[in-house]
Amino acid sequence: MNSRDAAVTPRRALNGKGRLTLITGGAGFVGANLAHRLLSEGRRVLVFDNLSRPGVERNLAWLEENHPTGLDVMVADIRDAAAVERAVARAEHVFHFAAQVAVTTSLADPREDFAVNGLGTLNVLEAARAQPVPPSVLMTSTNKVYGGLEDVELKLEGQRYRPVSAEIAHHGISEVRPLDFHSPYGCSKGTADQYVHDYARSYGMKTVVFRMSCIYGQRQFGTEDQGWVAHFLIRALDGRPLTLYGDGMQVRDILYVEDLVEAFLLAEKNIGAIAGQAFNMGGGAGNTVSLLELVDLIGALHGRRPEVFYEDWRTGDQRYYVSDFSKFAAATGWSPRVNARQGVSNLYNWLMEFRGLAEASTEVPVMVEAHAS
Repeated sequence: MNSRDAAVTPRRALNGKGRLTLITGGAGFVGANLAHRLLSEGRRVLVFDNLSRPGVERNLAWLEENHPTGLDVMVADIRDAAAVERAVARAEHVFHFAAQVAVTTSLADPREDFAVNGLGTLNVLEAARAQPVPPSVLMTSTNKVYGGLEDVELKLEGQRYRPVSAEIAHHGISEVRPLDFHSPYGCSKGTADQYVHDYARSYGMKTVVFRMSCIYGQRQFGTEDQGWVAHFLIRALDGRPLTLYGDGMQVRDILYVEDLVEAFLLAEKNIGAIAGQAFNMGGGAGNTVSLLELVDLIGALHGRRPEVFYEDWRTGDQRYYVSDFSKFAAATGWSPRVNARQGVSNLYNWLMEFRGLAEASTEVPVMVEAHAS
């Protein structure tokens, strides 16, 4: 949600006054998947979104079509404190996903970036704190709060970077890593991250932070700046080249959206035990991929490897980031179920079907394996 609407629009309203689950940014990729899961289980959901991001109208239309009951929609901006307060007043649980999501946008307009990510999150927290019984708040932060990780010594291995440290190579980056906000985006999300964390400490609220790695899956309409797994696939389907910033050997752990939704529900279920904590959330060491490895996998799926061009490294881009999710696993029993190879294949098939290009295939290429880094 990165541009302010002039008015609050109650696009769809529920009958009754019972408390529900509020999803800010609920028409986005992650929000729509969570809303669909909750609605499918018979829960009442309020989607709060200003519909500014390309593609989200399609997600919202999909939710409305598939869930004729149980869904409420408020078209409003997270910077509108009065609108946020009206939404939060109806909520028993809040999943706060509304955000400005691109490092490049934050560099061009840091004031706008902070207003959405910093002030918007404070609006949610203050609205929650004002309630007689404050709802729980789970906020999605970012691995960018750890900075560029320049001190993590790396070596080249095939088409990827690998940590020299056996501990990091085996487990990834844990929450004990010192915070080191890098880029205006890292600063704004880091500010929000720490506010959510502190409201549990200062006010006794039930808040949780997920520091996210790369999420991908159905209903993702990725761009160059955010949602890069889907972006790579969409470019391939369009027959257009890819631009890689850096050398393409940077490594990320990728997490399939259905596994993330399971993590959200487990966090909600265990909120009393995990409140006040931050958790690194991603596919972990068993689901890593470099950009070049993903390009090769797409080539195997699509029958033609996309053409690749290179540009300089971008501000705040980490050469290696893999989430150590063991803290959340120990607290809730969660672990990813969909491996990187299968998940990318699932997303490719969904994009093909969504575009009416072909029937879905159940075949999964064997040439690229999920790496245990």
